[in-house]
Amino acid sequence: MIKLIGVEKTLGGQPVLRGVDLEIPKGKLTTIIGRSGEGKSVLLKHMIGLLQPDRGEVWVDGVDISRLRGKALNEVRKRFAMLFQGAALFDSLTVFENVAFPLREKLRLKDPEVTRRVNEKLEQVGLAGMGHKYPAELSGGMKKRAGLARALVMEPEIILFDEPTTGLDPLMAKQIHDLIIGMQRTFGFTAVMVSHEIPEIFGISDWVAMLKEGRIAAMAPAAEFQRIEDPAVREFISVGGMMPLPVNR
Repeated sequence: MIKLIGVEKTLGGQPVLRGVDLEIPKGKLTTIIGRSGEGKSVLLKHMIGLLQPDRGEVWVDGVDISRLRGKALNEVRKRFAMLFQGAALFDSLTVFENVAFPLREKLRLKDPEVTRRVNEKLEQVGLAGMGHKYPAELSGGMKKRAGLARALVMEPEIILFDEPTTGLDPLMAKQIHDLIIGMQRTFGFTAVMVSHEIPEIFGISDWVAMLKEGRIAAMAPAAEFQRIEDPAVREFISVGGMMPLPVNR
């Protein structure tokens, strides 16, 4: 679904991506791990066209979006949704209005259809009856759920998750992970998630990739990733509180 070829990006005079080659399988959940400051969020922004590579190509379902601008790029972006670290809700809008916002801005739907879609998504993420509340009245976990409902309401083909459990306690983080994987399995969208949550990500991901020094150091199905021989990969897993599995020979 998404393919990056030799993607390079320098920000503020500092090289961030140094030749990323990465393929994201369609209809699967791929998690990108790596140390803080490695450029994982920058990588997501290239996938959705918020940043353009200095060199290289970014393909989305057969279209090189690194060469698109304006209306053509916006058409590709309609296939995406993104859940940010802080949910990025509008403080002055209720939960209902936050979730309804993309429907009204992009699709110009009539009120009855907006109401139907929004209430359906709020129920699916466990926020039925909470549409009247404002973000300031929500817990951290509820804000994440509201953000997920807004991401889902446009029925996107691809959803990008930028550290969706940041700031949550372990129990709430697990609930959000379970909700994400449940929604992905139900609706079949392609998911790309940036996360530091070791070992939890190995239980929910189909594929895992590690970004190191501006390149993809390793990528494999989640179960196989734990057996990768690369010392940097094994150190990252072990520091995260998980013993790497024996290396396949």
